[in-house]
Amino acid sequence: MSIEKILVVDDDDLSRGYLSEALQRNGYSVDNASDGQEAVGLTDKQNYDMIFLDMRMPRMGGMKVLERVKKTSKETTVVIMTAYGSIESAVEAMQKGAYDYIIKPFSVDNIELLLKRVQERQKLIDENKYWRSKLDSNVENEFVIDKQSKMFGILNNVKRMAQSKASVLIQGESGTGKEIIAQSIYSHSQRNSKPFIKVNCAALSESLLESELFGHEKGAFTGADIKRMGRFELANGGTLLLDEISEVSPKIQSKLLRVLELEEFERVGGSKTLKVDVRVIATTNRDLEQEIEKGNFRQDLYFRLNVIPVIVPPLRERREDIPVLAEYFLEKFKSGMDTPLKEISKDAIDILVQYDWPGNVREIKNLIHRCTVMIDSEVLMPEHFENMLNMQKLKKSNEISVGQTIEDVERELIYKTLEKTGGNKTRAAEILDVTPRTLRNKLSRYKELQSGFGLNIEVDIDDESSVVEESLSH
Repeated sequence: MSIEKILVVDDDDLSRGYLSEALQRNGYSVDNASDGQEAVGLTDKQNYDMIFLDMRMPRMGGMKVLERVKKTSKETTVVIMTAYGSIESAVEAMQKGAYDYIIKPFSVDNIELLLKRVQERQKLIDENKYWRSKLDSNVENEFVIDKQSKMFGILNNVKRMAQSKASVLIQGESGTGKEIIAQSIYSHSQRNSKPFIKVNCAALSESLLESELFGHEKGAFTGADIKRMGRFELANGGTLLLDEISEVSPKIQSKLLRVLELEEFERVGGSKTLKVDVRVIATTNRDLEQEIEKGNFRQDLYFRLNVIPVIVPPLRERREDIPVLAEYFLEKFKSGMDTPLKEISKDAIDILVQYDWPGNVREIKNLIHRCTVMIDSEVLMPEHFENMLNMQKLKKSNEISVGQTIEDVERELIYKTLEKTGGNKTRAAEILDVTPRTLRNKLSRYKELQSGFGLNIEVDIDDESSVVEESLSH
C-alpha cells in the first residue's frame, strides 16, 4: 500500500494551504481540515494513508486527534506539525503513535524528504507482508526480510534445494536461523509427508549419540534392556537434521560417511545390515574447512555433506533486515498478550540497526519479546534499551582500525554505502560524490565482493578499459 490519500489538519489557513499545494504538486490526493473536530469527522468517514496534524488548535488539539485516529486506523502514518518544538511534546506525540514530527516553518524540501522516508518504510512493510504470505504456514517465519537482503538469494533457492535428495550443509553463527532454513527445505520437498527428525549432536556423548543415530540391539551394552530403533530408521523416507555436526567424534563421523555413501548401517551390537532412504541436512556454527585442517573433521565426510552449501550471514552483515524483523516480532508477540506496546519509534529502530547482535535473530527476537512484557509505553523508545543491550556494541562496525590501508578504508566505505542503499549503485555513487563509472571500476577490482559480502549487486563493467579512474577523494 503506497501513500496516496493525505489529510492536512491546521487552523492556520496560510500554512495549511502551503502544505496542501506542495503535496498536490507531488501527485498526492489531499483533504483539508481547519480544526481537530473537522478532522475527526473526516477520519470517521474514510481512511487516510497519512495525516499532517498541527499540535495546537482550537476546539480539539492535535494530541486528542492523534489518539482518536490511532484507535480507528492504526496503520495511518501521522506526522505532528508544531511551532512549539519541545522535546516533551515530541516524545509524548510519538509515545501516542505519531511516526515523526516537523517544526514550523518548514520547506518543501523538508516535506519531500519526510515523504520519501515514509514511502520507504511503507515499502518495507508491504514486502514483509508479501514474503510472509509466500512461506509455508507450517514453518515459523523468522526470515521476514528486505528484498535487497543477503538472505533473499538463500530463501529464493529453498524450493530448488527442496526438490533434490542431495545433502545440505548449513553454516552460520548461533541464532542465525539455520534450523528454520532446514525446516523450510523439508516443508517444500516431496518428503514433507514423511518424518522430519532432529538430532542435537553436541548434546550427547559419543556412545549415546551412536545409539541415538543408529539404534541398538537388546543387550548391546549395560542398560540396553530392549531393542531400540535409531533416528536413521525413524527418518526413513524423510529428512534427518544433524544439528552441530562439527561436534561428532571420529568414530561417529566414519559411520555417518558410510550411511551417506551406501545408505546402510548396523545397529549397535547388531550384525544385520539395514537399508534406509534418508535425506541429511547438517548444520554447524564452525568453519568445517578449518576443522579439517586441525584434524577434527573428516574431509570425505565434509564433501558428502556439502553437496548443497548454504552460508547464513550474521545479522550484523544484513542490517537492512533489522527493522523488518523488529516489526515482525513486535506484531507476533503483542498479538498473543495484553501489552500497551504498539509500535517502535524511528530513533529506537536506529539504535537496533547500529547494534551488532552477537546473538543474531534469536537475540532480537528475545529483546522484542522482553519489551512486550516489560515496557508500559505504547511506543518503544531508545531509553528502553539501556538495561537490555550492551551499548558498547553500538557503532562498532563503523570504527576504523589502526593499520588499515587507505584502500581498505575506501573499500569498506563503498561496501557500507552499498549496504545502506540496498545495492543501488547510482544512489551510492551520489552519496560518495563520484561518478557511477568510477564506482563500477572500483567494484570490479574487489573480487571478493560476492563471496565476502554477498550483496545482491551486479558489477556491470564498462567495456572501455582505458577509462581513467577518478579518486574517491577528489
